[in-house]
Amino acid sequence: MSAVILPTAHIMSSAENKVENSSTEEEERGKKRKMSLSSCGVCGSEEAKYRCPACLTHSCSLPCVKKHKEVSGCSGVRNKTAFVTLSQFDEMALLSDYRFLEDTGRFADGATRDNLVQAPRVTVKSKKLASNARKMNITLRFLPITFSKSRENSTFFLTKEKLFLWHLKLIFPQSSSEFTQRRVSDKQTLKQILTSYIHPTESDPVTRQKLKMYVQARFDHVKVFMKVEGRKANSVRYHELDIEKSLRDNLSYKTLIEYPELHVVLKDHWKDYPLKGPGNERALFNITYTTLTSTA
Repeated sequence: MSAVILPTAHIMSSAENKVENSSTEEEERGKKRKMSLSSCGVCGSEEAKYRCPACLTHSCSLPCVKKHKEVSGCSGVRNKTAFVTLSQFDEMALLSDYRFLEDTGRFADGATRDNLVQAPRVTVKSKKLASNARKMNITLRFLPITFSKSRENSTFFLTKEKLFLWHLKLIFPQSSSEFTQRRVSDKQTLKQILTSYIHPTESDPVTRQKLKMYVQARFDHVKVFMKVEGRKANSVRYHELDIEKSLRDNLSYKTLIEYPELHVVLKDHWKDYPLKGPGNERALFNITYTTLTSTA
């Protein structure tokens, strides 16, 4: 009876597959063992069986999972944009990133197809505001109604008084604070507007506490900037406004999207707000105004 001799390569490959399978099984057992060594982070009495994808809290049962979400407010959904170290980056992380990019692409594509998102709102009110702003040498533009900035805009124009009551946002970056003020008369100076925020005695006590850094600074150590609209993200520039002048004078020959957003900045941070070259804004407005009147 002749013996059957198996090829050496076949024997070696079978042995390697067994070693790989056994190592994988050992890793899985190691993970389960590590999980079982941890106690439940909710009740603390049972061994952990589950781990929250969002905050990695261990739990032992469905009631503990629900209790964890109720107490901590955790959603239980993994943060798709969280940092993952290279040693922890596996096939599941790669697949998750790929699906996240696909979802982003679908959302962006849907936005380009939605006419409501693309088209700015055109109403009787917006036409009136733009027309009266143009008479004051202000270019006023509007966003589609789907934008929150469009929905919150409360700007109003008084026809008889020929007066704008602006919806105004004040940003205080050195205190990480923002304030929205409605119906601000364009005849008020910036200094008058800021008085109720950063004046040592005349400002609101609660606001004064939030803006302590500004209150302690002198007025001549505070400047107000407004972002120049229509520039690329990598070349942001700002207008430096005059605190002693009225809001109307400061907005003249400038472009606004919905309403003014003013950055109130302390002296040590002025360098972080590069300015637009002088004279360019007036020329831009003249070109825009000429184009609008010729097309009309």
